[in-house]
Parts: sequence; C-alpha cells; structure tokens
Amino acid sequence: MTKNLIIYYSRKGENYVNGSIKDLKKGNTEICAEFIREAVGGDLFEVETVREYSKDYTTCTREAQDELYQNARPELKKYLDSLDEYDNVFVCGPCWWGTYPCAVFTQLEKLDFTGKKVMGLMTHEGSGMGSSERDLKRICRGANFGRGMAVHGADAHLSKKAVADWAKSCVE
Repeated sequence: MTKNLIIYYSRKGENYVNGSIKDLKKGNTEICAEFIREAVGGDLFEVETVREYSKDYTTCTREAQDELYQNARPELKKYLDSLDEYDNVFVCGPCWWGTYPCAVFTQLEKLDFTGKKVMGLMTHEGSGMGSSERDLKRICRGANFGRGMAVHGADAHLSKKAVADWAKSCVE
C-alpha cells in the first residue's frame, strides 16, 4: 500500500480574495491539503517559519518578494528528516510571486526525493501554477513528477471534489 505525505504552507488571517483583503480563519492551502488527506490518506506536514510573516497582507507580500529575490531560506520551527516511509509527496502552497513561499524550499532542499512521486498544488488569485512545477523539478532531484493542480484561492472551500479527483488520479 502506498503512503502519502502532504507538505504545505498556508496563510491564515489577512489574504487577498477576489480583489479585496479578507480575514481567513483557515488558509486556502490548508483547506486543500486537508482535502487531499481526506481523499487519499496520508500525513500532513505544515511548514511553519520561526519568524512569522507580517499579519498585514501587503507587508507580507513585500517580505515574500524580498525573500524570493534574495533566494532566502527562512528557518523553520520543525523539519522533516526523511521521506523513506513515503511513496507520494504532495507539495502545496500559495502562489507568492509566481512560486512557492521560500519557506517551502527550506524544507524541500533538506530531503532526498529519489524514487518518490511529487505533485504540486498551488492556491492562487489569478497566477495559476506560476513557475512552481519548474521549481519543484529543480529542487526535488531524483523524483518522478505527476501533474500539478492550481486552485483559485477564493474558491478553495468549494474545490473538495476537484482536489479529491486530482489527488486520486495522482496516486493510481
């Protein structure tokens, strides 16, 4: 039986939703990560930074842009040490400046993906997958890649069936 891991970063609180800033009790990516787990089983691993991003959405976007331009790797509260027990790895995050938050890369770069199947999921407000799939292929060396999925963030809570269908197709 295959075993799945869902690595995700998600932002709750102030978020950009359909053209305005709204306060979210649960981040869009976390909602999708939970849909994946419900559909195919697996373990959730939340990427959490030691230094939290600003609660103010606009300030957070500037911080994320600075990290990307500096190729920063923010320190995390905890790390996965190994993927040995997993066959499939779903990497889920919001599309920040066209790719995953740098904190996701902090975690991914510490792992050996040899022989694993990797699929990316991005929540977004108009940018789709951005360059996230290209970036996963660069970082997750030795992995096999399934097709990714883009979920419009404002509709994340409505995407259960679509995410479940996609996740199931990835592990068949």
